[in-house]
Amino acid sequence: MAQTTHAHVLILGSGCAGWTAAIYAARAELKPVLISGSTPGGQLATTTEVENYPGFEKGIMGPELMEIMQKQAERFGTRTEYGLVTKADLSTRPFRLTTDADADFTCDALIIATGAAPRMLGLPAEQQLLGHGLSTCATCDGAFFKGKDIIVVGGGDSAMEESLYLSRLVRKVTLVHRRHEFRASKIMQERVLKNDKIDIKWNRQVVEVFDPAQGKVTGARLEATDNGVVEDLAVDAVFLAIGHEPNTALFKGQLDLDPNGYLLVHDGTKTKIPGVFAAGDCVDHVYRQAVTAAGMGCMAALDAERWLGAQECA
Repeated sequence: MAQTTHAHVLILGSGCAGWTAAIYAARAELKPVLISGSTPGGQLATTTEVENYPGFEKGIMGPELMEIMQKQAERFGTRTEYGLVTKADLSTRPFRLTTDADADFTCDALIIATGAAPRMLGLPAEQQLLGHGLSTCATCDGAFFKGKDIIVVGGGDSAMEESLYLSRLVRKVTLVHRRHEFRASKIMQERVLKNDKIDIKWNRQVVEVFDPAQGKVTGARLEATDNGVVEDLAVDAVFLAIGHEPNTALFKGQLDLDPNGYLLVHDGTKTKIPGVFAAGDCVDHVYRQAVTAAGMGCMAALDAERWLGAQECA
């Protein structure tokens, strides 16, 4: 029978929110245990250079930033466990969780920082080119392509926002949408349609991104959804703006989620269950930045510390 590990504070997720929560919880002598999740380091572990995280004047590679955060959290006493939580029982305290390695954990307070995964097109080249001209975040990576030609894929408000933002930086934006009309709000559509730097390719889908052999994006192949006609465009980057999937399925039926699956919180980072807190991209579908995730991780740790203190005094 597997031994159960008990933690005063258990943290799920090893992105900016998770590690920041761990740093604060550990410094508060809460002896946190952090379970890494399926992607140690979160989304930043799959990026290259990060230039917009405060404190790094010349930028820093995403995996290196995550490694530094982990070492900082562990220096103060955080215990790191590698694995993915597959079962969670939040009906009674202590809360009970099980990982894919059949390791069992209980905790007095739980911080959920499981993040979100960007939706991808499912093309073979995506994983090879992610962070090398293929991006899911214009705010993060747009500055690398000043004066260049780029593609944005999508038809919702996110795609409109990304296109408008990038149009201020790049030479030309080609907005590729698989239908003949956008799903975005009318005002966002109007702004895009009036922008001379944005060229719209209706009824098109990206079927191939070039060129993994060169280690960077050099172009993309578009296919018409109505007649199958193919065309190749020479571009320096492809930005995917087709949405994110929050990693919250485990908590469906136990915690409140919005229609898109994001965890709902109140009074900071509190969920509807006392003692359960949430932070980062599993909550935030608006900003989705490393620094905002870190800020929420700090909030969650402080909320957990205060909640635990109140329980001990009761």
